[in-house]
Amino acid sequence: MRELLDELDRWKKTGKRIALARVVDIQGSGPRGAGAAMAVNEDGEVIGSVSGGCVESAVVTEALAILAGEQPSRVVTFGYSDDEAFAVGLTCGGIIHLFIQPLEWA
Repeated sequence: MRELLDELDRWKKTGKRIALARVVDIQGSGPRGAGAAMAVNEDGEVIGSVSGGCVESAVVTEALAILAGEQPSRVVTFGYSDDEAFAVGLTCGGIIHLFIQPLEWA
């Protein structure tokens, strides 16, 4: 998460709305560990990684839907047996759970 802070601060200063996705649990093997983070701004710009690239495009879609108010903050799961996850490339055999939410500044 620390590696994202400079860019998050830059986005904040320009007034960008941001969604944050974090790995909250892994079952079996996973490409990134718990705590891995990725941020998406309202323009679709991305920083960080939650899967080493295999589910990032699906996470961007989820994050933009949350920022648009079309979906609530929630846990999203990707795994080998999940047709959508397989379609986006999660073939490590594990299951990853991501919590995606708008980033609110205090």
